Amino acid sequence: MDDYGEFSDYIVIQALEDGVTIIGLTRGRDTRFHHTEKLDSGEVYIAQFTEMTSAMKIRGKANIFTKHGVVKTVE
Repeated sequence: MDDYGEFSDYIVIQALEDGVTIIGLTRGRDTRFHHTEKLDSGEVYIAQFTEMTSAMKIRGKANIFTKHGVVKTVE
């Protein structure tokens, strides 16, 4: 069992173009940026929601795989 409990959901982001940006946002009273990644076409990033990460912002064409299904960004 991990230390994050209900926060431990993973998502997978697959870049469909160069320059896809992933921004991690904090949880708490003030939402702030705490981490940024850039992906090139074909790269895959595995991310986890934690006690610190409450949301992710994704810019660029990408497929996002979650336990709820696949989300495709639109530009």
